[in-house]
Amino acid sequence: MNSPVQKPENTPISVPNDTTGQPFQVTFAPRVHRLPPYMFGRINNLLYQKRRAGSDVIDLGMGNPSDPPHDMVIEKLAEAARDKDNHGYSKSNGILNLRRELTSKYLRKHGVRLDPETETIVTLGSKEGFSHMLLALIGAGDVAIIPAPYFPVHMYGVVLASGSVVALEVANSEKFLSNIAYTCQHFYPRPKLLIINYPHNPSTVTVEPEFFVDVVKLAKRYGLMVISDFAYADVAFDGYRPPSFLSAPGATDVGVEFTTMSKGYNMAGWRVGFCAGNSEMVRGLATIKGYYDYGMFQAIQIAAIVAMRDTEAYVESQSKIYQGRRDVLVEGLRRIGWEVTPPRAGMFVWAKVPEPWASSMSTMDFAMFLLEKGDVAVSPGSGFGPAGEGYLRLALVENENRLRQAVRQIGRCLDKAAPARTAATS
Repeated sequence: MNSPVQKPENTPISVPNDTTGQPFQVTFAPRVHRLPPYMFGRINNLLYQKRRAGSDVIDLGMGNPSDPPHDMVIEKLAEAARDKDNHGYSKSNGILNLRRELTSKYLRKHGVRLDPETETIVTLGSKEGFSHMLLALIGAGDVAIIPAPYFPVHMYGVVLASGSVVALEVANSEKFLSNIAYTCQHFYPRPKLLIINYPHNPSTVTVEPEFFVDVVKLAKRYGLMVISDFAYADVAFDGYRPPSFLSAPGATDVGVEFTTMSKGYNMAGWRVGFCAGNSEMVRGLATIKGYYDYGMFQAIQIAAIVAMRDTEAYVESQSKIYQGRRDVLVEGLRRIGWEVTPPRAGMFVWAKVPEPWASSMSTMDFAMFLLEKGDVAVSPGSGFGPAGEGYLRLALVENENRLRQAVRQIGRCLDKAAPARTAATS
């Protein structure tokens, strides 16, 4: 066994003089260099500059809920925060009563029975849980299949865990399934993990329960672990009910599902998320979290119990608000000549960039143009990978009047520039 080096007593420490004249250099780990420049940086910088200059920019770029949680949830948080016993470290896997409430919701809404002790865990938002789950499952040389276009953490969470990615397009669900099978049969090393995301962000693609039955069959046939990102479980329209991956027979044998209270409950800043499903995968996540955090502030967890137990009607009414906003935005964009399919779920409209703009500039440049000339911020599809090029993602986070105003500003902006643009590209 090596012993530490001992410095003789009364011997001064000798530090060599720096004769290089070079400044001290910070060296990042290779994983950081695998990350591309932040795609939305240009838009965010211009948005900040315009607002500082006094422009009233309508921000449809980020899916950040603008409505508050139910009053009783806020009141419960305040009450719990006044209790001195709630200010110590909490459990990193979440208090048991909150996990029990999650299992009750799964049984009530999806007919899924889960063990709150071994098959559930509370996370600091679903994004944190998802990222740490990847650290538990993925290592150097491991391959994950992800949907394309992709939500950035689905791609770069794998990259930060030192894994590699195969991105398969999700527009056609049957083709997506067949491409998963083909990839598992022909790709080396064989993929270890499948990441699915329905209702899909950004493309808004949805599926029926039978889809997940086929996913489980594929997972068992090819030894794939599955992570389902079910972030928009609580926001759906026109009577559509997003199915849970865990409702498919055998799903807990092969995978887990992440959910969040950010969307339907309007608790985005509270960072309350969950992982449920396969007990070994949950245990792996718990192991990682045990080293990284001390759990969520207990007062937030107590308020989250009240939200989940007593505000389901409020969640339903919030979906109706989003549906009204969807209808206003879709109808408005169609009126000015855009090709838009109304989404059945989620907080976004995925709109195809119209001509002549689609053939004359990139999606990023078009989004910058709308912000600079029209004072409307949107997310360029290219920020979600090559499969998103040609589309914009518009968030349903403003009220209906503001959405109507956004459409008017977009229309005026394009009407003024269209003749010159058309002439330049003819």
